[in-house]
Amino acid sequence: MGNRYAIVLAAGQGTRMKSKKHKMLHPVLGRPMVQHVMDQLQVLKLKKIMTIVGYGAEQVKQQLGDSSDFILQEEQLGTGHAVKQAAPFIKNEQGVTLVVCGDTPLLTADTLAALFDHHVQSQAKATVLTTTITDPSGYGRVIRDNDGNVAKIVEQKDATNEQLQVNEINTGTYCFDNQLLFESLSKVSNDNAQGEYYLPDVIEILSQANEKISAYQTEDPNETIGVNDRVALAKAEKIMRDRINLEHMKNGVSIIDPDHTYIGSHVTIEQDVVIEPGCVIGGETFIRTGTVIGSHTEINNCTIGENTIIKQSVASDSEIGNRVDIGPFAHIRPQATIGNEVKIGNFVEVKKTHIEEKSKVSHLSYIGDAEVGKNVNVGCGTITVNYDGKNKYLTKIEDDAFIGCNANLIAPVTIGKGAIVAAGSTINKDVQADALSIARSKQVNKESYAKRLNKYK
Repeated sequence: MGNRYAIVLAAGQGTRMKSKKHKMLHPVLGRPMVQHVMDQLQVLKLKKIMTIVGYGAEQVKQQLGDSSDFILQEEQLGTGHAVKQAAPFIKNEQGVTLVVCGDTPLLTADTLAALFDHHVQSQAKATVLTTTITDPSGYGRVIRDNDGNVAKIVEQKDATNEQLQVNEINTGTYCFDNQLLFESLSKVSNDNAQGEYYLPDVIEILSQANEKISAYQTEDPNETIGVNDRVALAKAEKIMRDRINLEHMKNGVSIIDPDHTYIGSHVTIEQDVVIEPGCVIGGETFIRTGTVIGSHTEINNCTIGENTIIKQSVASDSEIGNRVDIGPFAHIRPQATIGNEVKIGNFVEVKKTHIEEKSKVSHLSYIGDAEVGKNVNVGCGTITVNYDGKNKYLTKIEDDAFIGCNANLIAPVTIGKGAIVAAGSTINKDVQADALSIARSKQVNKESYAKRLNKYK
């Protein structure tokens, strides 16, 4: 099969985005464009992936991490100049090099693998990824010879009337014989209006040398969309959303309103899950069978068990068990672990807390930095007072404890097994197992006192 390499072009500023954020880092379904490209390349098991960076180089490096080598293009002098920056690293290597833009988030690993395979099987020195669209205005036309190979790529402004009728376009993604690529790049001129070195000129140089140039046509033109502005970004978002939702529905997930459901590319959902309208589900989320995600719920990086119900709530970076009932309007913050058959009710916030099975936190409570045992009832308005202004402390509530309404548990503190905390108590000392703890001032009623005070209003 030979060595296979990839060069990702990610050096441009992307001024048409009208943004301080690097163009390639604008998200599509919550994941930066260039990360989508890198995710697909990772599937191909290439020998080396090189990302050409320039403007905002550190931001791109931080996003992609060790998934790529990085090469700095100090001046942005065109796509040909960008690819040439990889020459010191691979120009003498035998094999095939894929060149792909970092702003093509809809390309799939299947299409890129097919492009590689077609290039090798056709014994071409360059292969252009093409597609056919109804209105090719503005795109370079792919002109084939009688054998079906690429004779040339003609830009719109240079095309004859006959060539303008061609609907097959150049997508800007290529495979090259690696050594010939860099030999040809050394011959590319910048004698043009922009004074830049263009990668498509390599195709013309190879053609003039009578080298075979092939084309692989992808059936889905949407895959090849390059995102240069906010309009194209929104279009890419819609296409990817529809693609992902369709795949989940084919796999047995009920998505009630696919047009208003946003599921990330790394989300796994088992069959017989129901997703109601307005949900946003992202990150490395895994949802098991039978679960219902209620409308307008936001979930990120969570594992959710079977037959759980989450209604109009937010959950992130947490593990949620089987047959759990959450919401409406609950907030499950990072590092929460919620056991089976737990109830987290309306306006409850849980953070960095482990709650064991069959416990309930039903209303208007904050439970943070805590360990809650089995069969615990946490009353309405309970707060684990975990922060003293400098440090966070742990609250432990052991099995079968009952916490009355409006209790403040000042950490570090332990409520023993089977203990009861009276409503309205502020607890700052440990409560022994099976004890009743009352920590509130004695009630005093002063007769007629309110009437006296009213005289002065």
